[in-house]
Amino acid sequence: MPNIQILDQNTVNKIAAGEVIERPASVVKELLENAIDAKATAVTVEIREGGIGFIRVTDNGCGIPKDELSLAFLRHSTSKIRSVEDLFMISSLGFRGEALASIASVAQVEVITRTRDSLTASRYQIEGGNEKSLEEIGAPEGTTFIVRNLFFNTPVRRKFLKTAMTEAAHVADLVEKIALSHPEISFRFILNQQNKLFTSGNHSLKDIIYTIYGREITSNLIPLHRVYDAVTIGGFIGKPVITRSNRAFENYFINGRYIKSPLIGKALEEAYRPFMMQHKYPFTMLQLTIEPELLDVNVHPTKMELRFQDNETMFRLVRDAVTEGLKERELIPQVQLDEKEQKKEDREIRRLIQKTNAQRPEPFEKKRLERVIPEEPKKVISQPAETRNMPDRIRETSVPYSASGAKTLPVSEPKDCKNSPLPKPESSHQMDLFEEKLLEPKNRSRHRLIGQLFDTYWMVEFEDQLYIIDQHAAHEKVLYEQTMAAYQKREHTSQMLEPPVILSLDARQEALLRDHLKYFTDLGFQIESFGGREWAVRGVPDNLFALAEKPLLTEMLDELSEDTFSGNPSMICEKVASMSCKAAVKGKHKMSFAEADRLIDLLLDLENPYACPHGRPTIISMSRYELEKKFKRII
Repeated sequence: MPNIQILDQNTVNKIAAGEVIERPASVVKELLENAIDAKATAVTVEIREGGIGFIRVTDNGCGIPKDELSLAFLRHSTSKIRSVEDLFMISSLGFRGEALASIASVAQVEVITRTRDSLTASRYQIEGGNEKSLEEIGAPEGTTFIVRNLFFNTPVRRKFLKTAMTEAAHVADLVEKIALSHPEISFRFILNQQNKLFTSGNHSLKDIIYTIYGREITSNLIPLHRVYDAVTIGGFIGKPVITRSNRAFENYFINGRYIKSPLIGKALEEAYRPFMMQHKYPFTMLQLTIEPELLDVNVHPTKMELRFQDNETMFRLVRDAVTEGLKERELIPQVQLDEKEQKKEDREIRRLIQKTNAQRPEPFEKKRLERVIPEEPKKVISQPAETRNMPDRIRETSVPYSASGAKTLPVSEPKDCKNSPLPKPESSHQMDLFEEKLLEPKNRSRHRLIGQLFDTYWMVEFEDQLYIIDQHAAHEKVLYEQTMAAYQKREHTSQMLEPPVILSLDARQEALLRDHLKYFTDLGFQIESFGGREWAVRGVPDNLFALAEKPLLTEMLDELSEDTFSGNPSMICEKVASMSCKAAVKGKHKMSFAEADRLIDLLLDLENPYACPHGRPTIISMSRYELEKKFKRII
């Protein structure tokens, strides 16, 4: 066995760099967090060659004193904590003291910095962990980090990087996330000498959402603000109409820190589950403020993960806050007839915004650097051609949920927050609070039922809107809610069948029925063995009498699986109730006006009437304005 020995400092630094610095985006993240902790109000990020060859981060923060510059690049040197007790009260984004040492060990780094009370700036150079120079120069207050030739001394690590275009996309995505988490700071992102992002720092989160995600998402946002004893949840959640096929648009920030939390993600999806189809995910932009002592942020070197002292309570608070926000709005999708014209208008608006940003005076950071940055050394990496057409962002998915609880958070009911400040209240949303809702009971007498279309859809006129109701989806939702309410209240009643329906099951179906028989019974089914592999269905829930047919009952069994929801009783009952909606009236079925009226009455009694149990919309709407545009009454 080889002898045990202590590693040299250079090797230690490179190992640490492997944990903290994975790619150019990791460098940008650490430098941006330092700029924010330095109380900067304006930050510029510039990269070339995907950030592999050149990264510049300039801020107007407090700067670094000259006599502390070399200390800043030592491992475990930090100005943000003093003792182990401080780890439980961290309010800064950085604190581990590893970032600068890790960056300097695998790149050529130059720092230009000046504090407010200093007459001159300092220029410090360090390469591969070795100091090169320290001199005085002239520069405005703030700090500029220039990082060149990342992984120049670790070629194996460099080989694992992707193309310049892909690495640049990761940087762009990161800058967007940090800009969204700090709308009070002005951010500019420059890629290959082209402006890609500019935020004004005017505190308006919605403005940044529009800049990054565009009009469709911005016009379908719901403001959210809930205040509890130790937790505040604010920001925006998207209406279910803007769902996506992956979790890339689930954004949430805790105390200004962009993180990935399976627990928060699961809470969001649980809140949205009744409102959208399976395998679809919501758009959210939530800002959570939590007392620092209730968090453990010292979990991973990249600080992208954290732990809650009470997982169960945090899960419930986030889920309930989002659920309440969704239920406050009438979530009926609006049909746009002139989709091509809308897209053309969106492109024109974006073009004007880009033109305006391009004409803005260059920020002070770039002007001052023209005076203080010497000529760049010869580039080591040539620029791939594909970087010219880099996509604006790249998205990543999160991981499955797991949680365990510990200390309990002090929790109170949400306080009255009508007058609480949102990131920046929008007048359009204030108007929405007074909008007339189709499904409010007080407006029921003002509905005008026009008739049935294609023996499937019912048309209702209300105010200046045409509402179209899918009779099958609406009836599915009514039956599902009735069935679940009866299960939760233990008030189910059964409709007896005479004679009973006899089911002949194979071995798999019989095993499934035995495993789940309790849940069928809790919902109002009366099923008993009839000898051999035959079972007698003697009763069904009284509102699901249409299920008293062999094909529908065996189909329900076939949709169950041996590992359905891992034995979670409430989830299994929801699954059975969802399948029970096979009793709903189908499309291509002629209904009378009286039946349609009754169906609308039943919808009025539901908390969430907007989507069937499978997530399909029950109602869509079309404005009179859109119709008149289509008929050229409005030009």
